[in-house]
Amino acid sequence: MSRPPTPPASGARSSDAATPRVRKPLFSRISPPQLIALSFALAILTGGVLLALPITHGAGRQVNFLQALFTATSALCVTGLNVVDPSRDFNRLGQVIIMLLIQMGGLGIITFGTVFALITRRRVNYSDRIRLAQQVSAFSAGDVVPLIRNIFLYTFVLELAGAALLAFRFVPLEGWGRGLFYAVFHSISAFNNSGFALYSDNLMGFVNDPLVSLVIALLIILGGMGFLVQLNVVAHLLSPRRNRLLVHSKLVLTMMAALLLIGTVAYLGLEWNNPRTLAPLPFGDKLLASFFQSVTTRTAGFNTIDYGAISLGTAFITIILMFIGANPGSTGGGIKTSTFYVMMASAWSMVRGHRDTTLFERRIDQDTVLRAMTVGLLSIGLVNTMFILLLLLNSNPNILFVQLFFEAVSAFGTVGLSMNTTPLLNADQQIVIILLMYLGRIGPLTFAVAFNNQEPQDPVRYPAEKDILIG
Repeated sequence: MSRPPTPPASGARSSDAATPRVRKPLFSRISPPQLIALSFALAILTGGVLLALPITHGAGRQVNFLQALFTATSALCVTGLNVVDPSRDFNRLGQVIIMLLIQMGGLGIITFGTVFALITRRRVNYSDRIRLAQQVSAFSAGDVVPLIRNIFLYTFVLELAGAALLAFRFVPLEGWGRGLFYAVFHSISAFNNSGFALYSDNLMGFVNDPLVSLVIALLIILGGMGFLVQLNVVAHLLSPRRNRLLVHSKLVLTMMAALLLIGTVAYLGLEWNNPRTLAPLPFGDKLLASFFQSVTTRTAGFNTIDYGAISLGTAFITIILMFIGANPGSTGGGIKTSTFYVMMASAWSMVRGHRDTTLFERRIDQDTVLRAMTVGLLSIGLVNTMFILLLLLNSNPNILFVQLFFEAVSAFGTVGLSMNTTPLLNADQQIVIILLMYLGRIGPLTFAVAFNNQEPQDPVRYPAEKDILIG
């Protein structure tokens, strides 16, 4: 007769010996900010390796690995700064790789992975939805998968429409095959606020061309508007009673209109008599060029005038607009329009002695105000730190103080405008710009949170101190 099994000792768990602890896969243990930061870094490295291959280079051209890495970073971070000429130094294969990097960077690497999962009928679990919501700035994780579907459909429809319109100009200029590729490339580059162009002078040859200027400007505006805002506006237009405009949508649309108007008037007034920019143009072309620069300054990077010839006043206005950037959840960079508004509105409320910051008869939550202030201060600190590094590493006496600061803000805001400075940077300065483009695309707050292992909540809350004098 067999003996019964010995019961486990008191306090022991019988399943411990039989069932080993299953460790979670590495992917599931990565937080959303960490996944965003690491996926962009890996994609940049992969793109740099591909663009360094000789088969992607133009005839008789050589691109070293640092230049290829710089180009891949600029494309994936939808910036547009270049140390080489994409129209000459890369052949059609290299330009296609750049175009794919722009598309991937604009929509988001994680977004592409989700679409692939949907196509292959894989299940998107809740942790994946959290990561997606973080990347596209969604309000909740519940509806993020349908949102991704709509974003892709909306994006490709707009890019196809933009390419069709641009083809009317590029096909007669370049021929059918080359012209159609140019139309698709510039449409994707514009909608994703990238600023890459296949002309050595960017779009300066089209300064008086309303078709190219207005189509590119419209694509930039739509891409920089933010996917949630775009879908909310479309739903509101189709059914105003069922789908109201969100407060967030009202805020960013108001800020976009105000900044576009301010920028257009500023460029028109400051450059009116500049013989190297607007002075030679008739009034209609001056107005068109001023509007285009106001649009593209908000993280797009295309230019129809020579930014190396602008006045100091114009450079100052451009730096401010580049730093503010586009809207949250868009293809653009910068601290974002909503962040800038919340910072200014909360400061104004404090000056007037108001306890709360209000917007469209709604109170802005204090956590939102603190987050906006944090993003703003981190961004200012990052830009100034990198700018000081650029100054310390500068070995070219022909590069001016304002040119380096312009370059730093342009890289952080993922804008891509340059006062003809980028090709003059040495290797160390190029690395600094690469870091700035990367941090500007993922956001300084996302990067800080991604690699902060501390607990989100302090275990002890100390008494408040109100005797600290401010101001």
